[in-house]
Order: sequence, then C-alpha cells, then structure tokens
Amino acid sequence: MTRSATVRGVDGSGTHCIEQAALQGGRFLMGDSTGDGNRPDGETPVHQVEVAPFSIDVTSVTNADFARFVDATGYVTEAESFGFSAVFHLAVEALRDEIMGPATGVPWWYGVRGADWRHPGGSESSVDGLDDHPAVHVSWNDAVAYCDWAARRLPTEAEWEFASRGGLDGARYPWGEDLMAPHWRVNIFQGEFPNRNTSEDGWSTTAPVRSYEPNGYGLWQTVGNVWEWCADWFDASYYLRSPLTSPTGPSEGASRVMRGGSYLCHSSYCNRYRNSARSSNTPDSSMGNAGFRTVGI
Repeated sequence: MTRSATVRGVDGSGTHCIEQAALQGGRFLMGDSTGDGNRPDGETPVHQVEVAPFSIDVTSVTNADFARFVDATGYVTEAESFGFSAVFHLAVEALRDEIMGPATGVPWWYGVRGADWRHPGGSESSVDGLDDHPAVHVSWNDAVAYCDWAARRLPTEAEWEFASRGGLDGARYPWGEDLMAPHWRVNIFQGEFPNRNTSEDGWSTTAPVRSYEPNGYGLWQTVGNVWEWCADWFDASYYLRSPLTSPTGPSEGASRVMRGGSYLCHSSYCNRYRNSARSSNTPDSSMGNAGFRTVGI
C-alpha cells in the first residue's frame, strides 16, 4: 500500500518553540551493557561512538507544537490521508463501525478509522486539554515534514542515545540503574499486559512531556511515554560495522529506527524503556504511542 501526504509550505520558515539542550558531544559506549537487550533488535556489541556537538529538544514535540505546524502549512498527516491509524485496545474511543479489528500477531492493537494526531483514540476523542502531551499518530515522514518546516532534523540514533544517557555512560536508564529509585520516573504499563493497566505511574496513556524528572542533560522522558523516531534506517547488524565518528546508520533499509519505548512497555512484553533499546517501523507507519523530538541543523 502506497502512502502519501499533502504538504504545503514546508519550507523552513516555521518557528520551533521547544527549549534546547546544547550538548558538547564526545565519546560514549553505545549499546546494551547490562544484558537486558533483545537479540533481534541488535543492541550489541557495545561499541565506542563519538558524536559532534549538537542541540536537542528537551521534550518531545507536543500537540501544541504540532498544531502550529499544521496551522501554518495545511499539512495532512499520513494517518489523516490514509483514514486510519493504530490504537491500543484500551485507548480506543471510536464508533463500533470505525474499529477495523485487531492486528495480526498483536491483537491489542486495533486499526481505527478516524484516529490521528487530533483524535488519538479515534473519532470520539480529541486533544483538548492535552496541549502539553506529545503529538502521536505521527509517522516518520510526518516528523520529517515538521523538521523541514522548522529548519530542524531528526536525531541520529547515536545522538539520541548519547542525549538519553544524560552523561551516565553504560547506565540502564537515563537516571541510573534502579527503575523506581525511589519513585516512578517513567510512564510505562503497570499491571497485567495487555488487559489491565493499574496506572501506578499516574497515566494510562500519554503523560505531559515535562512529567517526572529530566536527566543529567535536562531532557525529559527520553524513555517511556512515546517512542521517538530517529533519522537512521534500521539494521539489527549495524553495530558490527558502525563507524566510530558520527554514525548515521545504513544507507538504505525498509524501516526507520525508533527509540525509548512508550507508555505500553511492560517487563512481560516490551522492556525497551532503556537507553540502549532499539525498535523500528516503516516510515509511513503511525500509532498512538509514537512521536518525535528534533535537533538543530
């Protein structure tokens, strides 16, 4: 299925309003050093990487930020163009005939007609009152369109991991090794996945982007809350040949890297709410737990 989106005025003229963290760059150990990684994701071998100085959003792009982009350009996201997007079954807010049914192999995901960034649960939902929550149902292509308008770009996978670590080389999480330490620091799934979320962390779906505490570089919620798109093509074997300096990923591929996990991650299913965790999806895919943050050009 070919996906396309309508773009008007995506020309670098936009105003990006998110606070920046200016990072000096440097060398760090990239990859899973704790043994938590998922082999098919290619989190190993741990390897040294050097990134140049860069600036990065301290939060993911919010609904308010994305609305400014859409209002200025008339941009139509791929979820809107296609007419549907993926919604977690407990988050669906739609008419019965708009629910297309469960996805093969992951029955907790439903295709929902009318689900998009303005309607994260479906046509019966809205983002009213959620200006400070991350924009979701944003594909990689949509995120790049925003970057083009704002004269920004998506972070490379190496930049993203360097930033998420917050200066704690080799740590499991942006704040250290203990998940709680001593209270909730991340928006993930609690209870029995996928049918009962006790929401002990305070949220059943997305949380405001400045919830919990920032890491050592001042970045909020790089893990949990929403997956974040990176610039790179995904290849599970890339770390075996990754260059030392400013790696940008394979030259081609079928899917783009996603980092950080989301509010649906749970130890029994998806433990990817870690600095080194990797995942991917096709550039035209959108879902209710994926967003993005940007870096300066």
